[in-house]
Amino acid sequence: MDDKLILKNHLKETRIELKLSQSQLADMVGVSRNTISSIETGQFSPTAKLALVLCIALDKKFEELFYFNLVDRCDLKDELRNRNC
Repeated sequence: MDDKLILKNHLKETRIELKLSQSQLADMVGVSRNTISSIETGQFSPTAKLALVLCIALDKKFEELFYFNLVDRCDLKDELRNRNC
């Protein structure tokens, strides 16, 4: 299921809109500049805690900053329906 739901973000656009560098944002939230870069490019998905801290730092709701790109909705629905819980 993990390969069907991809966490995407508007982090770079928001950061630029607020005139913040990657380094400035990284300092605000306590991570490296490289971490911010990796999140912006989709190479790294933040933990729930880091996503929340980014939202607070940028004064955005989660859904304004992050969203899921559903690769194949039909396959995902079938997979969820067929799970043995």
